[in-house]
Amino acid sequence: MKIAIASGKGGTGKTLAATNLAAVLARSGRSVTYLDCDVEAPNGHLFLKPEIDHREEITLYSPVGVDKDRCILCGKCAEACGYNAIALAGEEVIFFPELCHVCGACLIVCPEDAIVQENKKIGELRHGTSCRDFAPDNPIDFHYALLKTGEGGMSPRLIQRVKIHAGDGITIYDAPPGTACPAVETIRDVDLVVLVTDPTPFGINDLQLAVLMTRQLGREPVVLVNRADYLDNHLKEYCEKEKLKIIGEIPDDRAIAEVYSGGDLVVEKLPAYRDLFEKLAGDIVEEAGQEREVGPLPAEAPRSGAAPENSRPPLPGGPRPKELVVISGKGGTGKTSLTASFADLSGKEAAVSDCDVDAADLHLLLKPEVEESGLFSGGVVAEIDPAKCTRCGLCYRECRFNAILFSGGPEGGGGEVTYAIDPLACEGCGVCALVCPADAVRTEPAINGEWFVSRTRFGQTMTHAKLGIAEENSGRLVTLIREKAADRAMTSSAPEVIIDGSPGTGCPVIASLTGAFFALVVTEPTVSGVHDLERILDLARHFSIPSGVAINKADLNAEMAGKIKSLAGEYGAEMIGEIPYDTVVTRAQMAGLSVTEFAEGPVAEAVKNIWTVLKNKLS
Repeated sequence: MKIAIASGKGGTGKTLAATNLAAVLARSGRSVTYLDCDVEAPNGHLFLKPEIDHREEITLYSPVGVDKDRCILCGKCAEACGYNAIALAGEEVIFFPELCHVCGACLIVCPEDAIVQENKKIGELRHGTSCRDFAPDNPIDFHYALLKTGEGGMSPRLIQRVKIHAGDGITIYDAPPGTACPAVETIRDVDLVVLVTDPTPFGINDLQLAVLMTRQLGREPVVLVNRADYLDNHLKEYCEKEKLKIIGEIPDDRAIAEVYSGGDLVVEKLPAYRDLFEKLAGDIVEEAGQEREVGPLPAEAPRSGAAPENSRPPLPGGPRPKELVVISGKGGTGKTSLTASFADLSGKEAAVSDCDVDAADLHLLLKPEVEESGLFSGGVVAEIDPAKCTRCGLCYRECRFNAILFSGGPEGGGGEVTYAIDPLACEGCGVCALVCPADAVRTEPAINGEWFVSRTRFGQTMTHAKLGIAEENSGRLVTLIREKAADRAMTSSAPEVIIDGSPGTGCPVIASLTGAFFALVVTEPTVSGVHDLERILDLARHFSIPSGVAINKADLNAEMAGKIKSLAGEYGAEMIGEIPYDTVVTRAQMAGLSVTEFAEGPVAEAVKNIWTVLKNKLS
C-alpha cells in the first residue's frame, strides 16, 4: 500500500504529518517503509533519525561541455535544447550544466560529435532504519536522497531511484511540494494522496492547484488540515463544493510548533496527540484500500490566438537591473509575506516579479490588475502517427525519460508492435522527432502555462505566471517573467526588481537566483529550517550570489536561532534581521494585506528594519 503525503507548497506540515503517521503505524505493528522523495530538501530523517547503513552515489552520463577543437559554431545544439542549457554567443558556445536535463538532443543534432560527456554525480541515496522508542522491535525501513547542489533538472531522476525501494507493507511517500514534475513523479502510481493544507488564503490557493494535479493523474485525494484554526469558512466551503473528504485536523498549537522545531515527534513528546494520529493513520489506511471516484476537472479555459513565448537565458555581461531575490530552502517560511511588505515599503520605485510559478501566492496580497498576458511554451507536445511508424524502435531507445510506451511483440505480450507517448512522463524535449527516420512523430509547441504583466495596487509593474498543472520546464517560465520584469525596470528611473523566488534548490530556484544582485534567504529556527538553509546558502555560493539571512519566528527556538546565525557566518552570509513569532502574519494574510499595512507592532517594525538594510544595499 502506497500513501503519498503531499501539499501544494512547502510549510503546510507535510513532513510533520508523514513522520508522525509513520511512527504510529510502526507502533501498531505494521510493516512501514518511509521514502523521502523531497530530494531538494528532505527533512524526514531529521525527525525519524534513522541509522544510515549504506550510501549510494547516483550518477548520470551527461553532457558537460563542448570540445572547442571540434565545434564549428553551427548553433544546432542551442537550437535543439529545450532547457536553456546551451547558448551561442558570437564565437563561443556557452554551456549551462545546471539547466541540462540530459535529454540527448544536443548529441543527436551535433554534426561534429563535439558534445563532451562524462559520468556526473546528481545526488546521493541513503538507506537505513529508524528504530526509536515508538517501535523498538519494529523498525521503519528508511530511504532518502539529496540532490547535488546545482543539479536542478535531475529531481525526477533521483526520485525514481528512491521509489525503487518501496516496501511490501505500507510505504509512506513524503512528496515534494507543488504541482510540477517532482511532485508528479512521486504520486503518479500511489494508492492514496493526502494533501496537507491550512485554512489561510495561501493554503486554499495551493490546495486547489494540488487537487487539480492529483485528479489529472487519476487520483482522488483526501485533505488533512494542519493549524486548523478556522478564521473563516472558505476552506471547508471549497472542500464541500469539490466533494473532498477532510480526513483529519491538527490543531494550531504552539506546543506542536516547538516540538517540531527541535526535531522531535509530536506523538512522543505530546502524548495527548497520540490518539489523534493513531485515528488519522487508521482512517488513511482504510481510505487507501478503497476505490475512490475521481472528481471532475474544470473545462479548459479558451486560449489566446497569439503564438506562445519561450525564453533564453541572459548572456553574461549584458545590462541588468539590481535584482533582490527573496528565497528559502523550502516554502512556508514567510518568504511571500515578506516580499509583499517590501513591495508596500518600496512604493512605485521597484518592479516586482513572482517567480514561484509552480504555486504563486503573491497576487493574493498585491492584487495585480493584468495589463498584458500571453502563453508560455517550454517544449513540444509529441504524438506518434501509427500510419507512418515503421516500428524501428529508435524513439523508444533514445528517450531518456521512459516516455515511449511499447506494446506487442514477444516481450510486450504478442501481437503487432506499437509505440505511443506517455504525456505524463514526456518532458517535451523533442528527441523522438529528431531520431524518427519516417517522420512519424508529430510535434507542436506545448502550452505549459501563462505569463502576465500587471500593475499592483501599490502602482508597481509586476510580472507573474501560472504554470500548467503537471507541466514541465518551470525554470524556463521563471526566466521568461524575470526577463520581462528586468526589461521594464531598465526603462524606469529606478532599475530595481524585487523577486519572490521559488523555494527549494531545483531548476525554478536556480532560474530565480542566477545573476541576482543579492539574495535574502528567509528561514525559521527549526531543525528543518537549519537543514534547508544550509542547502540554499550552498546554492547561492555555487552561483557566487551575495546573500543575507532573515529569521522568521526567531523566538520560537533560541537554540536553533543560534545555529542559524553560526551557519550564516560559515557561509559568509550577513544576518539581516529577526522577526518574532506572532499570529499577526496569518491575520494579515486573511485580510489580504502585507503585515506592514495591517498593524503596527514588533513584526511590522522588524520587517521595516530589514527593508532599510536591503534598500541601502540596492542603492
